[in-house]
Amino acid sequence: MKLKPFLVISGIVLLFCSFIQNPADVYRDKWIDFNKNGKKDIYEDTSKPIDSRVDDLLKQMTVDEKTCQLTTLYGYGAFLKDHLPTASWRDSIWKDGIANIDEQLTGYRKDTLYAVPYSSHSEAINTIQKWFVEQTRLGIPVDFTTEGIRGLNHMKATYFPSQLAQASSFNKKLVREIGTVTGAEAKALGYTNVYSPILDVASDPRWGRIEETYGSDPYLTAQLGKQNILGIQGNGIISTVKHFAVYSIPVGGRDGNVRTDPHVAPREMWNLYLEPFRVGIQEGKAKGVMASYNDYDGIPIIANPYFLTDILRKQWGFKGYVVSDSHAVEDLFAKHHVALDTADAARLALTAGLNVRTEFKNPADWVRGLRRGIRNGSISMSVVNQRVKEVLRVKFEIGLFDHPFVENIKAADSIVHSSSARKIALQAAREGIVLLKNKQNLLPINVQKVKNIAIIGPNAKERESLLSRYGPAHAQVTTVYDGLAKALPSSVNLLYSRGCAHIDKNFPGSDVETFPLDGQEIKEMDEAVEVASKADVIFLAMGDNENTIGETKSRLDLKLPGHQEELLERIAALNKPTVLLLVGGRPVSINFASKHIPAIVETWYLGEFMGDAIADVVFGKYNPGGKLPVPFPKYVGQIPLSFPMKPSADASGSTDANVSGFIYPFGHGLSYTAFSYSDLRVNRADYRKSGEIKVSFKLTNTGKVRGDEVVQLYFQDEVSSVTTYIKNLRGFERVSLEPLETKELSMTITSHDLSLLNQKMERVVEPGWFKIMIGASSEDIRLNERIKL
Repeated sequence: MKLKPFLVISGIVLLFCSFIQNPADVYRDKWIDFNKNGKKDIYEDTSKPIDSRVDDLLKQMTVDEKTCQLTTLYGYGAFLKDHLPTASWRDSIWKDGIANIDEQLTGYRKDTLYAVPYSSHSEAINTIQKWFVEQTRLGIPVDFTTEGIRGLNHMKATYFPSQLAQASSFNKKLVREIGTVTGAEAKALGYTNVYSPILDVASDPRWGRIEETYGSDPYLTAQLGKQNILGIQGNGIISTVKHFAVYSIPVGGRDGNVRTDPHVAPREMWNLYLEPFRVGIQEGKAKGVMASYNDYDGIPIIANPYFLTDILRKQWGFKGYVVSDSHAVEDLFAKHHVALDTADAARLALTAGLNVRTEFKNPADWVRGLRRGIRNGSISMSVVNQRVKEVLRVKFEIGLFDHPFVENIKAADSIVHSSSARKIALQAAREGIVLLKNKQNLLPINVQKVKNIAIIGPNAKERESLLSRYGPAHAQVTTVYDGLAKALPSSVNLLYSRGCAHIDKNFPGSDVETFPLDGQEIKEMDEAVEVASKADVIFLAMGDNENTIGETKSRLDLKLPGHQEELLERIAALNKPTVLLLVGGRPVSINFASKHIPAIVETWYLGEFMGDAIADVVFGKYNPGGKLPVPFPKYVGQIPLSFPMKPSADASGSTDANVSGFIYPFGHGLSYTAFSYSDLRVNRADYRKSGEIKVSFKLTNTGKVRGDEVVQLYFQDEVSSVTTYIKNLRGFERVSLEPLETKELSMTITSHDLSLLNQKMERVVEPGWFKIMIGASSEDIRLNERIKL
């Protein structure tokens, strides 16, 4: 008995000595001695099956090490106080490892020291990774995460259009390329996990984050999201999709803390809000999911096993790991009041299916609460072990235990923001532009025939709101004014006046009440009208800025904010050739403009080549072909009204048809040329065997210039056991044609495409008549045929 303390102390000394061995000793021929014991353990053996490696590592882990694999460490400027590891890290909570480090040295939070040049970031990430490999007991590598919905959230990475603008391209190949570039830049810089894409369906245009979605249609969102996932993960890193689930529904046009209890029936939830996530996980094979902070039917998603286990893992076969959206775990006791404290919240979340708590604050608070729950027995070790295994499996799958470091540090300097990546960004900007109206072919403007062009409006020289919290930091963007100025010959005089601010001093109160202009506002508007009166052509650059769109920036109205409507009406009264450029992130109720402004162009937010792409379109260098991924309501009072719609969803309750329907429907978009559709053939001969229907038709460019057309396939189930949508998008393709060129196109409709959730919530294809429709928009159907199944 007297020898026992000596043996214990000796064991500790030996363990410590092995732990502080020369770091170089851990790197062996074709393997790494992560646990520094001098032998190749199963988890260190690249030839062993992943399941065996995970199990071997888990057996060696202490409770402290396990709990550290269930939390995020936020990077420098958010929580971390150090750019690189310091001696203090040996006394930190992450001395036992960490699941991931988010936004480390991205350049977003004044942490530009290692953000550029790009190779310096790769080297810094390697330095941090080496610390975890060499200085923690088991050497478990870190997953480095960052945002990436419109290009990688890293300083001066390639800056792409917003997701809503990407969706306007209706171009799957383009969105795949955007994902590939984003993933390649992430990989070169040392990131191993990109929080993208957003798969939320935006059916309420008041919502501030609608700009970050692929629009209102679940099929469009699913197909584009799938391509983005495949592009990102094709680089051997993780795509974490968000925000799961039923997150994109503001309550009464409000946002932030009030987003609880979305009023969505189960069938609508499955058809609209869950379908993109199903496709992203089952077909895109996304390895990451971010769980949202809202509840559903009184149960917070983050603590809901129905969503995080039954649906995600059991029904869809998800094999990745789930992170929380910001303070979702803390919301269990701070907002939803369904938990007592951190330990109780950890019990609910981990049991439901959460893996990693992700929050900007000190991870120690969460880890200590988790450990307290384990000690008092409220949190089962079997649950902890399962959640840790799910995290470790992903780390093994992406090769972190085989190649934990950026192997070619210098490669980032040539990969990030390369000329080829910038070309894709420019093309994406062009393809995301939607020509809404072009009376008497005002556009494109022939600059050889004008002397004075005026650009009026708060978005003409706006730069700050063209940037994104979730895209590249400190990106260089071309403003609308700069883009037009660069494209104009010296013979044309470009005039400018702001006219008014984006918002007035009473905003957001001015969304619900009209306030008169003050003296300064009157003066600025008068000056703008005077400038515009001197022009041959007027461009009005209006819409949103960072105060009217974005996270927590939902609105109560859909008109142009501030006094922009008054400015527009005064410019329209001049009766000059006028082009309205809508710059922003949501559809607006532009009833006056749609009647009185000859040409209207929706640009959304187009990334670093914003002004260049707009100039290319309005001056005829590029023929627009984008289509609306969201409809434009006539009035905010129509909400909820979106696409897809159920029968009579747009009924006005009045005999006046002017107050029903949309200003511009889903899928609408014009071109400088015209297209004809012909020879529809619907082949259902093999449907019984393959469950597929082949649809083919011909498309002809009947105009005089090259152009893109987005062909759209819809179907309607004419009689069904439950109410279904009038038109269901089930196919789309962006097609480029030379003048008078004809192409034969084909699309496939699957049995899943035609299915519905019946009264028993079973997914089936009910026999009966179906209408197959091919159109240029949801309301411009060119070809149709009825088939019976």
